[in-house]
Amino acid sequence: MDELASVNGTIGPADEMTIPVTDEGLLRGDGVFEAARLYGGRLFAWDQHLARLERSAANIRLEFDLAAAKLEVDALIARAGAVDGVVRLVITRAGRRIVVLSPLPDRAPTVTLGTVEYAPSRVLDAVKSLSYAANMLASRLAKEAGADEALLVTPEGRVLEGPTSAFFYVLDVRLCTPPLADQVLDSITRRHVLALTDTTERSLDRGELDELEEAFLASTTREVQPVAAIDGRPLPAAPGPVTAAIAEAFRQHVEVRTSA
Repeated sequence: MDELASVNGTIGPADEMTIPVTDEGLLRGDGVFEAARLYGGRLFAWDQHLARLERSAANIRLEFDLAAAKLEVDALIARAGAVDGVVRLVITRAGRRIVVLSPLPDRAPTVTLGTVEYAPSRVLDAVKSLSYAANMLASRLAKEAGADEALLVTPEGRVLEGPTSAFFYVLDVRLCTPPLADQVLDSITRRHVLALTDTTERSLDRGELDELEEAFLASTTREVQPVAAIDGRPLPAAPGPVTAAIAEAFRQHVEVRTSA
């Protein structure tokens, strides 16, 4: 599918759309965004994404026209038709509304993780901002060390999440995930996995990683992606039985929600 974009309601090829270089969304990463999956032209959990977008904008004192943004997303999807992909809605400090419709990224059946030390910023708690440079660097550092993706760990050794995904793990036959209190993002996909499963929110120490029985990443573009190894140590199964069951339950959940 062709990558399309809308800037304040004007639609065109994504690589031809422009914003002024003076926009502080570009110069300083000052803005917020959401990215949602499109299944056959239908957005999944869009209302939840929009609610989080409003909270993020309010937290950084950014005003924008939500009604216009919703209409522009609808217009872009109508132009594209019944396609699968990712819709990204960006609001810059200048109040510009940018919508990008992209194909899904290629994902391998499993992913290997490398731990990268990361110190979250308290002032941006619960904000899905454009300031993702640290997350992207973490991914590059993990790849330099031979892994596919980073697993963010605090200097004190508390395991958090992936740079753009939630982290779930199985320990002592229990499905667990780090709690929001550990400064992980309130991921929409994480919420849906929690609703579908009996998951325990539990802090995880870096020293416990060798004891994990299964693990997976969860995000808008990944859905549920099994973890095959962490810091070079293979996990017992990828996907393990718990991960496989959750992946299937999530797929069925999406089918129901997007066909309603």
